[in-house]
Amino acid sequence: MQQAQQLGPETVSPDRAGEQAAERAAGSVARAVPRVLSIAGTDPTGGAGIQADLKSIAAHGGYGMAVVTALVAQNTCGVRSVHTPPADFLREQLQAVSDDVVIDAVKIGMLGDAVVVQVVKEWLEQVRPPVVVLDPVMVATSNDRLLRPEAEDALRGLLPLVHLVTPNLPELAVLLDAPVAADWAQALAQGRELSRRYGLKVLVKGGHLQGADSPDALVDAAAGPGQDLLELFSHRVDTANTHGTGCSLSAAMATVQARTLDWPESLRRVKHWLTGALERSDELEVGRGHGPIHHFHHLQPASGQAFSSRLWGLTAGVREAIMALPFIQELSAGTLDEDDFGYYLAQDARYLNGYSRVLARASALAPTEAEQLFWAKGAHQCLEVEAELHRSWLSGRGVSGEFGPVTKQYVDHLQAIAGGGSYGELVAAVIPCYWLYAHVGEQLSAQHSGGPADGHPYGAWLRTYADEAFAEASRQAVAIMDAAAAAESEAGRLRMRTAFEQSCRYELDFFDAPRVYARSRVQGG
Repeated sequence: MQQAQQLGPETVSPDRAGEQAAERAAGSVARAVPRVLSIAGTDPTGGAGIQADLKSIAAHGGYGMAVVTALVAQNTCGVRSVHTPPADFLREQLQAVSDDVVIDAVKIGMLGDAVVVQVVKEWLEQVRPPVVVLDPVMVATSNDRLLRPEAEDALRGLLPLVHLVTPNLPELAVLLDAPVAADWAQALAQGRELSRRYGLKVLVKGGHLQGADSPDALVDAAAGPGQDLLELFSHRVDTANTHGTGCSLSAAMATVQARTLDWPESLRRVKHWLTGALERSDELEVGRGHGPIHHFHHLQPASGQAFSSRLWGLTAGVREAIMALPFIQELSAGTLDEDDFGYYLAQDARYLNGYSRVLARASALAPTEAEQLFWAKGAHQCLEVEAELHRSWLSGRGVSGEFGPVTKQYVDHLQAIAGGGSYGELVAAVIPCYWLYAHVGEQLSAQHSGGPADGHPYGAWLRTYADEAFAEASRQAVAIMDAAAAAESEAGRLRMRTAFEQSCRYELDFFDAPRVYARSRVQGG
């Protein structure tokens, strides 16, 4: 049997040492192929630990390296045993890598005890990588604590050397020595406190919460107002294949950040990738327990599913939330406060004015004459047909026509894409206004078989959006989006998906804005 050899450190030439120092000093330079080091434990089945990290790094265009902190006998059903190599060997692994390779980003995962944490801390203080992401493996799925108290304290001491920490909610609570957050608002508050206390960015993850949405947020207490929080929402994927999700997310964040130098943009890219990796995890058929995610789903097109079908599935939670809003329910019943409906129509009139300009831009970018005519007709409809309904109802009622905050944000979002996005991205951004309104009209029409009763105060509005011509226009718009997606690269389709999901969230907020307005009116009155 060949025995392990204990070797002395390789000598680095003075010239090479100078090159490394210069490259580290230029650590703020984005890298097309970042050199990313994973410091973590192993998983023989490949779904978690350094095996998952290396997949995530490769999936995002990085060159992956790995230093082993623990050898773990585990599979998709659970952990059987853990062997921790001597701390001196960990130190030698770390030194061997950094003596030879300039490291653009580091992802840190499982650190089994206080001694291991101290070795990693000393190495970080020496090397100072430009991107350091810590996934604090502290709490098992069973909610059992994985680290002794002294190791937890040592891990907190590592935080000042970290740029981003990615705890789940139980781990976030342990880091703060606080109860586990019961809802998203408490989770965000804990994220802000951890960010403030240790001077780092915190990725707050809502995977442990209940509900149709799966929120994530990037929190930076040191940033200025309006820049300290980025919230992203996606639908919650119904799958048991979640093994290694935290490992994969943090390794992906380290890699993408080294490429973009933009934490919010990195989170946007990684969140969409991770959602897709969960959605298509069943294709792998690995293990009998909690299987792994599909790290390379974006390189293997899903069979037989249209782009629009995938997006429609992603927004099931948003559609359910819209139909459950008091505004929609009261509108259907005819009990909606007239002032609230007036506010809604006034904001919709403002929105349609901006939306018509965005549709005109889509017409200008369209690759075919048929699509040019379709978008031009849509722009005309906004100004001449639908807006007339608004003017007729609002006439003489004295409703304020100023931009509400949600309306302005939504229009700004569309106009930003119209000014700098691709045709496909712009189409994806404008589709929710068609598609979700048609869906709401269809659902409300089903509640009023044969149309709203005579005397229904909002019958004209209900009939407008349940109109078959509008539904057909929505179907045409969706078909155009599918054609645009087919012409895009994978990166382009990812941008289309981002634009679509953001617009869907704005649609939900737009329908809910009258309730917010009513509350402020009561408080102000």
